[in-house]
Amino acid sequence: MPDHAALPDHAALCEVSCLHPQAVAQARAGQPGPADIEAASTLLKVIADPTRLKLLSALQGGELCVCDLSAVIGLSESAVSHQLRLLREQRIVTFRKQGRVAYYRLLDAHVTTLIGVVLDHVREPVPS
Repeated sequence: MPDHAALPDHAALCEVSCLHPQAVAQARAGQPGPADIEAASTLLKVIADPTRLKLLSALQGGELCVCDLSAVIGLSESAVSHQLRLLREQRIVTFRKQGRVAYYRLLDAHVTTLIGVVLDHVREPVPS
C-alpha cells in the first residue's frame, strides 16, 4: 500500500471533474452549525499550545497543584497559573481549593479522551 502522505500534492487531486450529489448532500447535512464550529476551533487552538498540552498531559494522571505542575513542566508558578486560567475559560480544566492550595484536574471524560486520543495518534507508527 503506498504512503499517500509522501505523494506530491497534485497526485492527491481528482484527475477528472466529478460530483457525487448524494455524498455531498449527506456531508452537508452532517455539518455542525457555525457556532459549534467556532467553539470547537477555539478549543482546539487552546489545546494546540505546547505549554498547555504539557499541562493537560500531566493532568491525565490525576489532579496536581499549581506548584506540582510548575515542577513537572519547568515553568514558573505564575506562568502556569496564566495557562491554567486560559484552560479554565475553555472548560478544559477545573480546580478545587484545599486550604491555600489549588488542585487542578481535567474537567471531564471528554477532555481526558480528547487528550488521550491526540497523544495516541501522534505516537502511532506510520504504516508502511
